[in-house]
Amino acid sequence: MKTILAFSGGLDTTYCAIYLHKQLGHEVHAVTVNTGGFSEEEISDIQKHAEQLGVSSYTCIDERKNYYQKIIKYLVFGNVLKNNTYPLSVSAERFVQAMAIAEFAKEHGAHAVAHGSTGAGNDQVRFDMVFNILCPDLKVITPIRDQQLSREAEIEYLQQNGVKMNFEKAAYSINKGLWGTSIGGRETLNSRQALPEEAWPTQLGKHTTEQISLTFQKGELIGINEQQFAHPVDAIIALEVLAAPYAIGRDIHVGDTIIGIKGRVGFEAAAPLMIIKAHHLLEKHVLTKWQLYWKDQIADFYGNWLHEGQFLDPVMRNLETMMQSMQEHVSGKVYIELHPYRFTMSGIESSYDLMSPKFGSYGEMNRSWSGEDVKGFAKIFGNQVAIYEQVRSETQKKQL
Repeated sequence: MKTILAFSGGLDTTYCAIYLHKQLGHEVHAVTVNTGGFSEEEISDIQKHAEQLGVSSYTCIDERKNYYQKIIKYLVFGNVLKNNTYPLSVSAERFVQAMAIAEFAKEHGAHAVAHGSTGAGNDQVRFDMVFNILCPDLKVITPIRDQQLSREAEIEYLQQNGVKMNFEKAAYSINKGLWGTSIGGRETLNSRQALPEEAWPTQLGKHTTEQISLTFQKGELIGINEQQFAHPVDAIIALEVLAAPYAIGRDIHVGDTIIGIKGRVGFEAAAPLMIIKAHHLLEKHVLTKWQLYWKDQIADFYGNWLHEGQFLDPVMRNLETMMQSMQEHVSGKVYIELHPYRFTMSGIESSYDLMSPKFGSYGEMNRSWSGEDVKGFAKIFGNQVAIYEQVRSETQKKQL
C-alpha cells in the first residue's frame, strides 16, 4: 500500500515511518510541509533521518507563502487573537500542512495518508477533517492514536528496530512556525504555574529601547523602517529577527479545545503580536465606526471556526471577502517602541487618517458645525428615549 506520511522527524512520526513500513509492509513516502518552522539545515537533517528509516522517498514542500496567502493574511485583517490572547500560531498552520499532504497524496496516486497525532489534542481532528474532505477515498492511518502509545513504548519499539536518534525526553515541547512558537511543559499541564525563563526558546538579548516603524499597504505588512520587502512573508521573518531578542510576545494561552477540555500552552510570537496590534491601531484611524464593529464580529467567528477545524467551510471564504474589502484604505505607517519584554504603540501616519485636524480636534474645537447644530442634534438624537421616559412617568403618576 502506497502511504503518504506527514513527517516532521520527531518521535511520533519516526515511529509511524518504521511501523508502517516494517509492521504493515507499506510503501512509505515521507513528506515534510514547511510552514516556517524549519531552516535549510534542519530540513537536510530531517531528510537524512527519513532516508535512514528506509522510506521510499522524501519530499519537503515549502508552503510559507501559501500559508500567508490562505490564512495569515486574514488573521491580520481580522486582528485575530483567540480569547484576546493567542494568535493561532499552531492551529492555523495545521490546515496548510494537511491540505498540502492531501494534494500530494492525490497527485502521486497514494492509497492512504498517515499522521502522528495522538488522541489527546486538537491536531487529530484538524488532520482527519481535511483528509476526509479533500481525499475521501484514501485511508487515514494514525498509529500513535490507534495504539494509544506512550512515549516510552515508542522509544522501546524504535530501539528494538535499531533506530538511532536522541531519545532524551525534552523538558519542553516546542513547535515553531511562521506565525509563532508554542511551548508545552509540566507547568502548562496545571492552572497555576508560569513557564520559567529557560523554557522560552528565545532569550532576552536586547536591553535598550528601540523605535521602529511598520508600513502597511491595504492591510498587509510591506516595510520595516525604511526597508521594503518583496513579500509579506519576508517582512514577518525580518520583524521576528528584529523583535524576538527583546523577549516580546510571550504569554500563556488558556482555551477550549475541539475535544471539549480546557487546554493551556505557552507561546512566543513577537512578530505576529506586533503586526496584529499595529494593524489594529491603523484600522482604528482609517475605518469608520461601523466598519470596525462588523469586522470585529466576523473576525471573532472566523478565528474560532478556524481553530475548531472548519477552515474549509465555504462561509470562511465569504468572511475573507468581507475582511479583504475593508482593507482598501488600511495603508500607512505605525510607530512602535521596543522594550525588554514589551512593546508600545506610539502612533500612526496615513493619508486616510480620519482623525484629521481639518474637521476639528476632539475636546478642543470643531470646524464642521456650530453650537446650535449640536443643540438640535442632541434633541433629535435623544428624542425616542425622551418620549419613552415621558410616557413612562405619566403612566406611573396615573397609577398612584
